[in-house]
Amino acid sequence: MEMILENIESQKLRGGYYTPKIIATFISKWAISFGTNRVLEPSCGDGNFIEAAVLRFRDLGVFGHDLNERIKGIEFDDIESLKAKGRARDLGLNDSSIVNSDFFHFAQEHQDERYDVVLGNPPFIRYQNFPEKHRSIAIEMMQALNLNPNKLTNIWVPFLVISSSLLRENGKLGMVVPAELFQVKYAAQTRVFLSKFFERITIVTFKKLVFSDIQQEVVILLCEKNVAENHGIRVIECDGLDDLNNINFNLINASEVKSVDHSTEKWTKYFLEPFEIELLKRLKVDERIIRCGELMEVDVGIVTGNNEFFMMNEAAVKYWKLKSYVVPVTSKSNQLKGISFGNNDLKSNSDAGNDIYLFSPPNKEFEALPKSCQRYILHGEKNKFHTGYKCSIRKKWFVTPSVWIPDGFALRQVSDYPKIVLNKTNSSSTDTIHRIRITKGVNPRILPMLFLNSLSFAFSEITGRSYGGGVLTFEPTEIEDLRIPKLQLIDINFKEIDHLIRKREIEKVLDIVDNELLVRLNRFSQEEVSAMRQIWRKLSNRRLVRARSK
Repeated sequence: MEMILENIESQKLRGGYYTPKIIATFISKWAISFGTNRVLEPSCGDGNFIEAAVLRFRDLGVFGHDLNERIKGIEFDDIESLKAKGRARDLGLNDSSIVNSDFFHFAQEHQDERYDVVLGNPPFIRYQNFPEKHRSIAIEMMQALNLNPNKLTNIWVPFLVISSSLLRENGKLGMVVPAELFQVKYAAQTRVFLSKFFERITIVTFKKLVFSDIQQEVVILLCEKNVAENHGIRVIECDGLDDLNNINFNLINASEVKSVDHSTEKWTKYFLEPFEIELLKRLKVDERIIRCGELMEVDVGIVTGNNEFFMMNEAAVKYWKLKSYVVPVTSKSNQLKGISFGNNDLKSNSDAGNDIYLFSPPNKEFEALPKSCQRYILHGEKNKFHTGYKCSIRKKWFVTPSVWIPDGFALRQVSDYPKIVLNKTNSSSTDTIHRIRITKGVNPRILPMLFLNSLSFAFSEITGRSYGGGVLTFEPTEIEDLRIPKLQLIDINFKEIDHLIRKREIEKVLDIVDNELLVRLNRFSQEEVSAMRQIWRKLSNRRLVRARSK
């Protein structure tokens, strides 16, 4: 099984998606050298990496019978396994080179065997599609390596970890893995494992999506167990696949590496220069800096279970005569124009035809509800809106829980930059926007401005998660973990900042807030503030360029 994808139903359970030849060739050339005797491909699909490995051995002068027993491919799917065997046979390998088996069973049964090289493209299967009989073995083997995977763990994680454990003392691992490795919580232990298990890690990334049919961003992970020098981690960024043809392996091995932080922190920071990484490290423990969670509590928005039913615009409310049984909500980031959200904003969203109301009938049995509510609920049941999972597990499917009015909103998904928006209405929000409760004693008008500075923006890029579409996503705990300067009385006009944000003049805003908050009040140097701004620009531009290059 090769990699990644769940956009086609037949591939969804198998996790299969075939690696471009140029990647298989690149990894094989990097990993296989004179003295390589045993190569393992733990998820070989129909044999792309097997062929690349054979051609690499031929380049090194290894042919015919000398190839047998040097290459071992594992493939769970019967049909793909037969294809791989036929392909291997055509390349001069015997049938024993391809094993039709689940990789975890194979690894468990051959756990004393070791390989010089492990290469490939592991499957990408969500937890719910990971068969229990395979999952239990994978988890058991990971626990033996002192890792404790949680229920959100994707199958590529145990593939990567267990494959690494099968390497010899001087072994190399070359794999195509999701860029999630950099940033998702379920891969945190994996980052720690890799940083301790391997002495040198090289990560090749792409500004353009490698797999054009999907939005999953991938990286090439090149890991070495024992090297004489240059211990650490480095990131090599390519525009596209064609750049792989121009990479000189000697230059890679001689290029500078960055010191590895053996922690669960995200690896996005390794796109930065060493002095920038060191600056962020210092700032994180600076006494002038605090976590956002000290000033506010962040929670998810309302989970409706079916926005098509529960979310309504003004016309729909009038049609169903439900004016007394709806509450105002905001449901999209572009509905929050400034750093305050008032009744004029609510009216503008309504005038634009947006769905700004949530159907919220009394929490009573159906028979006791007003007739207008009954009619609308029957309409929903006629259209099967009540059969979705979230609705079906409620005692009353038509009553959404947790409808409370927040002090403000925090963007869950960010394109340009994050922000906190003060709520001056009786509106709540759906789960596309987080809700915040401001800590007692905190001036609500200061908090949104505290958030708009180069320091916080820099931390936002390494705290949030960005996928192939270039959007930065935050969970509530990630918003709370963002670093901001300590709360102080600042001499900045709230209305001016709100006006500039609405005009999307963020650089002017940063100049104003940085000079007042970072330089004047907190005594950061202009050079430090410029570096913070550059970190934000570098990381945000990187994800936005990838989005534009789709």
